[in-house]
Amino acid sequence: MTIAEVSKKYDISADTLRYYERIGLIPPVPRSKSGIRDYDEASCSWVELMKCMRGAGVQIEALIEYVALFQQGPETAPARKAILVEQREQLIQRMEEMQRSLDRLNEKIENYETLLLPKEQEMLG
Repeated sequence: MTIAEVSKKYDISADTLRYYERIGLIPPVPRSKSGIRDYDEASCSWVELMKCMRGAGVQIEALIEYVALFQQGPETAPARKAILVEQREQLIQRMEEMQRSLDRLNEKIENYETLLLPKEQEMLG
């Protein structure tokens, strides 16, 4: 696939795809004889994984380390798993914080409807 096709498929700009490759967030993408990026299935899988991880707020540095370890071979599997476990724990914490924020917002909305709105209507009365 061309960079334009991958960009459209994953809704990521071509500049972002080039950036991801340049900083090591995805492994080097295969090139055609003329030097044009030719994304294969493995490259697309990396793009999809990184889009998902970045969307979840996983740190770029951790992902770059993960890719670098992956490129070193299967003996790095325990270290790669440790990175994923650590990032999962951080994501769980962020989700818990977001849930607390959502609960508080819902409480404010509920209070608005049951307490503030009647007072406003009374004032207009």
